[in-house]
Amino acid sequence: MSEKKEFEEKDYSSRFDWDVWKKILRFGKPLYPLMGIMVFIMVGVAVIDGVFPQMTRFAIDTLVPALGTPGIENRIAAFIVKYALLALWQGINVWGFIIIAGIIEVRLCHTLRDRAFNRLQELSFSYYDRTPAGWIMARMTSDAQKLGDTIAWGIVDLVWGSSMMVSIICFMVAMHPLLAAISLSFVPFLLLATFVFQKRILQAQRKARKANSILTGTFNEGLQGARTSKTLVLESYNRTEFGARSSTLRDYSIKAARLSALYLPIVIFLAATGAALALGAGGSFVVKGIISFGTLVAFVNYAMMFFDPAREVARVLSEFQAAQASAERLLGLVETQPEILDREGAISEGDVRGELALDRVSFRYSENGPWIFRDFSLRIPEGQTLAVVGETGCGKSTLVNLLCRFYEPQEGSVLVDGSDYRERTQHWLHRRLGYVLQTPLLFSGTIRDNIRYGRLDATDEEIRNAARDANALGFIEKLEKGFDTTVGEGGVLLSVGQKQLISLARALVADPRIMVLDEATSSVDTETEVLIQGAVDRLLANRTSIVIAHRLSTIRNADRIVVMDAGTVIEDGTHDELMALRGSYWKLYTRQFLDEDSLAQAAVQVMAGA
Repeated sequence: MSEKKEFEEKDYSSRFDWDVWKKILRFGKPLYPLMGIMVFIMVGVAVIDGVFPQMTRFAIDTLVPALGTPGIENRIAAFIVKYALLALWQGINVWGFIIIAGIIEVRLCHTLRDRAFNRLQELSFSYYDRTPAGWIMARMTSDAQKLGDTIAWGIVDLVWGSSMMVSIICFMVAMHPLLAAISLSFVPFLLLATFVFQKRILQAQRKARKANSILTGTFNEGLQGARTSKTLVLESYNRTEFGARSSTLRDYSIKAARLSALYLPIVIFLAATGAALALGAGGSFVVKGIISFGTLVAFVNYAMMFFDPAREVARVLSEFQAAQASAERLLGLVETQPEILDREGAISEGDVRGELALDRVSFRYSENGPWIFRDFSLRIPEGQTLAVVGETGCGKSTLVNLLCRFYEPQEGSVLVDGSDYRERTQHWLHRRLGYVLQTPLLFSGTIRDNIRYGRLDATDEEIRNAARDANALGFIEKLEKGFDTTVGEGGVLLSVGQKQLISLARALVADPRIMVLDEATSSVDTETEVLIQGAVDRLLANRTSIVIAHRLSTIRNADRIVVMDAGTVIEDGTHDELMALRGSYWKLYTRQFLDEDSLAQAAVQVMAGA
């Protein structure tokens, strides 16, 4: 049995980490040319926005006083044409950056998900044993989407906002440096407010993202275990658990929203204060004849315009702070290294005869966990069918995990055909390995697709032959669409027995040299059990096979049976030999026989009473 290790998500730093963003942006390196074009366009948008008040100033100070003078109509017409062309140019810029930002968002999301999914294909089985599926799903969906959206549109708003503020400051200083200094005196206070609030907003957003991951995991488990929950009448418990975790997410999200709600009014107030200062001081300058009325109007416009880019920059900084939690979590997945790696120079070619051995193996699932095996040795000759039995927790599953190289021993070695399997690649072994689970897993698609997963280049004839040998052809041909019948998610549209027969056909079409079988006849009716047992006999023939046995009556014909207890082999022999010993195997076998006999008698009594 594997040691259950509780998943704990890392707590990340509360400071803005530029190194995190550099790593994320490197994923979008092919998009750098598009980003450069978008930055150029946004700078142009900001400059043009800054030109409009200057045109208003020109109109007030130059065109209005000249009304009624000869040729003024032509000057006004020329002004209107210039204004319209400028507005048209701005419209084209807006169209361009919307198109480019959309492309960047979609492509970046695609790249992040692609990198994350590829990493998932490389990670060891231990990663999936300790990491909740909901956590992984949240990284692949909401976190990737949030990063794509934040980076694409955040660059748009950040470049426009900062360029706009620089443009406004340049125009104001060029018109009147003193009045510019008075009008912009609120900026230091704005920066201070930004520094204070962003750290708190980031902390709240991180807690909200962590709570969202936990909630997604709970939701995923609820979907997968819906039938079990209803059977055990756990609906009220599930509602309570989901409600508590949903409330935690709600509370953290509300806290972050409250901080943002407090922050934005402060920005608005400070920007309005700048406009008031510009109007008050500028009005006195107009009275004294220091500046023109058009200049005052331009200053007031600039002071009011300064609010929008300042607000956008503050909002984008807040968004980047919030998205940093998503960036850190996604990088946590992408940068996770597999615990089992192929050695340099590992061989990937060559046939497998099927001789297996564990040589003085010691193993535990975690550094501080208990030893499952300690100096354990076992040899399985080529072509032998070995059945492994024992009480829960004796080490049956761990033995299979080591033989299949799902885990590697801390000490000792596992040998395949006399050589340490670490001298070969993982794919070399897994390509020659078949594994049939006690609870069969089918993928969404057709029956044909699911059998072909055993070997993707299998022909339709090979698939049909495998189905025949697995005793699955009979029920498949009775279906309306035969091999093209859709099995549903996880094979939900088929019975347990039918799913097991298809999984056996999938193993047969793969034609593995080594076969691992986790009791395939559990939880099926007697008729289907006969079909499955016949398919299993064909599947195990002439192969090295390891069978984890639950129903001991199904392994009587095994070449060899080992009884395990606390990580050691306490009995080893054939069924008849072990029964003759009248030891642990005999006790397990007779107790199970008596339990099954008692259940049968009880069923007869119930039927008689009915």
